[in-house]
Amino acid sequence: MTASTNTPAPAQEFPSSFFADLAPWKTTFLRGVPIIMYHKLGPRPRGLRLKANVLPNRWFVRQMTELSREGFCSVSVGDFRTPGGVVLTFDDGSLTVMRHGLPVLERFGMRACQYLVAGQIGGHNAWDTSWGEARDELMGEDHVREWLSKGHEIGSHTLTHAHLAKISVEDLRREIIESKTRLEDRFQVPIRHFCYPYGNCNQRVRDTVEEAGYETAVTTETGISSATSDPFLLPRVASRHPTRNFRSVLYGLLGIPLKPKTKAKRQKT
Repeated sequence: MTASTNTPAPAQEFPSSFFADLAPWKTTFLRGVPIIMYHKLGPRPRGLRLKANVLPNRWFVRQMTELSREGFCSVSVGDFRTPGGVVLTFDDGSLTVMRHGLPVLERFGMRACQYLVAGQIGGHNAWDTSWGEARDELMGEDHVREWLSKGHEIGSHTLTHAHLAKISVEDLRREIIESKTRLEDRFQVPIRHFCYPYGNCNQRVRDTVEEAGYETAVTTETGISSATSDPFLLPRVASRHPTRNFRSVLYGLLGIPLKPKTKAKRQKT
């Protein structure tokens, strides 16, 4: 990503390239406000390629349990400057979040923001299936209304999940502005928050989001938000099931946080 005005900590200062257990991340989370990035929940479907984007439900329950037990309260994306808060975000509007995540969020009194692809309400992940990814059903209008009725938020993830830095100015404005208008007209709630598909952003994209009237925008860059963060380039921490290899098992037994060997690859979102 270019044009970032944030100054997130170097990768070696993070316990890992992703968030699974709270213990190694607790001190880091207390430095600011972590915005945790999720996609899908539950069992992995047959043919899935982006396995990191599906978190088993037992791990989601575990994370909510740990966050709640340690006193972290969920806050709106717009409250990313609130000390002691944690922001829970879901990209794409997967129906798995309603099936597996909503009961868990209710159980722990947590609130979250779902970034919706405005042109695919009730549809599927067409941007992924076009290259061979497993099909994932998305929230329909009734699902979104139920989500909102439970006190959760929605934001825009564009109209079509486009690569924003690669399209024309006209298409860029349409993806950013029209998605906001469609969601507001359909659900009668203000759409204040935006999520860059694939974390794909440059200065023009960032400025167009601000000019469209959004209050925040999240990226896929790893980092913890704070009072000095650019509200339109907010970093996040990806949640993922830990890899069960010899190194991770050994380090877990010894209580040693895993260090990424190289800069973490950007996760598709």
